[in-house]
Amino acid sequence: MVAAIDAFLAMLAAERGAAANTLVAYRRDLEGAQEIVGDLASADRASLARLGQGWADLAPSTVARKASALRQFYGFLVDEGEREDDPSPALPRPGARRPLPKILSHSEVEALFARVEMEAGSDRPEAIRLLALIELLYGSGLRATELVSLPLSAVPRDAPLLTVTGKGSQQRMVPVSARARQALSRWLAVRPQGGGYLFPSRGKHLTRIRLFQLIKDLATRAGMDPAKVSPHVLRHAFATHLLEGGADLRVLQMLLGHADIATTQIYTHVDAARLVALVNQRHPLASGEPGG
Repeated sequence: MVAAIDAFLAMLAAERGAAANTLVAYRRDLEGAQEIVGDLASADRASLARLGQGWADLAPSTVARKASALRQFYGFLVDEGEREDDPSPALPRPGARRPLPKILSHSEVEALFARVEMEAGSDRPEAIRLLALIELLYGSGLRATELVSLPLSAVPRDAPLLTVTGKGSQQRMVPVSARARQALSRWLAVRPQGGGYLFPSRGKHLTRIRLFQLIKDLATRAGMDPAKVSPHVLRHAFATHLLEGGADLRVLQMLLGHADIATTQIYTHVDAARLVALVNQRHPLASGEPGG
């Protein structure tokens, strides 16, 4: 039923701020599934189970994406009272999860910061800018695009929070550490005048490509393999190290700007042994006493 798909996409646009490209991808996945099983709005579990054969030649990551779209669609129908049951448990499950991002150890992060801080000691504007960029990538977990396109107005004055516009034009507040605030103050003191971006370049803002180059060059100077370091890897290190320190997964989801908690779970690379230890330590039954 096309009307149900249209209503679902309208909800994604209105309530979650989904971008146009995201909506096109959801429509393609839903209508593709509908070609295999018939009317999605009324499909039962047996019908959805047939998708396994229709998706047999697809990569596991593609199957996971399509199944996610359908699960959200049926969750929407149940929430809206259009269905009493949710048939999505019958959806095929991919054989493998997507690969986890590269990981930086604490010592590798320290080596990177030692180098960039030493270079910023020269007071050269380029070195101070790089220090501010690294502090915000690792200290606030920003995406590369979010970082380079930060408006000058986003810089906090009194409150230690940064206003970030992420995917789907969704805004969120992220904390700025004392270290990052100090680096930003140093950068603002030497930043070229004019322009509305925090990191201006050639009449606009620093590009993502240039940011990648700057970070890989820094990694080389720090004696690290540049293939291991990128803006995305530093964002992942931010998430992983916060989680290792005991951060709540829901808080991390908010900080990273993830619409779905499942994305955060995959992204943060949680050590299963650490989770087991956490349950054993914190669960009310861990001590052997009844919970009341």
